[in-house]
This record gives sequence, C-alpha cells and structure tokens, in this order.
Amino acid sequence: MSAQIDATTRAHTVRAITQGYARERGPLLLVLHAVQAELGHIDDADIPAIADVLNLSVAEVHGVVSFYKDFRTEPPAAHVVQVCRAEACQALGAQPLFAAATEAASARNGVEVEEIFCFGNCALGPTVSLDGRLHGRVDEARLSELMGQWA
Repeated sequence: MSAQIDATTRAHTVRAITQGYARERGPLLLVLHAVQAELGHIDDADIPAIADVLNLSVAEVHGVVSFYKDFRTEPPAAHVVQVCRAEACQALGAQPLFAAATEAASARNGVEVEEIFCFGNCALGPTVSLDGRLHGRVDEARLSELMGQWA
C-alpha cells in the first residue's frame, strides 16, 4: 500500500493491522513492524489508534516508537545508504566513507544516509548497503559509482 493514502484509509488500515495482532502476547512490536511494512512509516496519527486497540497509553506506544531506531516517523527517502560504522569496518576506512556518503547525499534529493553498527560482513569491510543491497570492500570511488546508478 502506498504511503500517500488519505487519513481515513490510513486510520482504517492501522486499526485493521492492530486488531490482527491484538490477541497475540505482547503485540506492540509486531503491530509497529507491520504498520511500517505496510505504510512505510508510523505516523503520529497512528499512535493513538494503536494505543486504543491494544488498550495501552499513547505515551507507551510513543515511547516504543521513539526508542527503537528501526521505526520511522517520516516517510522513507527514495534511496537509503547505510554505512557500517562498527570496529572492523572503521579500521578499514568506514569513517571517510561515511563522510563521503553524507556529502554525496547532501547534493541529491531523496537520499538518506544512515550509520549501522555491523552487518555481519566484517571480513569484507567496509560494508555498505544501498537500498537494501549489501556491498563489501567499498571505497569512495565504488560508492560514487553505486550511487551514480540512481541517476
């Protein structure tokens, strides 16, 4: 479903998703992941609906959404670059790679750069994910080449 739907349809979708998990034990994380997977992000207006169906406070739901980095409260960018910043990748040049990715993204619309702390690809660092596709042994030239494919 598109993230660009009207508020009424979104509210019905959020309630339906939440009701589908309401009988599960500890359903909040399941609901939040499902809402984000279906709608792209968790909108501020989704939080009271989720809280209502699960009989939680708005503060409880908001607290979980704001605590976990994986939950987005804004629609995602068209392209996402994730650079591993864990120790193995840092030792192989992730710091300047992250800086290069950030600089390259600032010159483009619709590109978001995130730091990740381990993809589990340590032997092939520095590791970068572009739109969910993992790339190992990435240097600044390779990053530029990969991002250039979006043009």
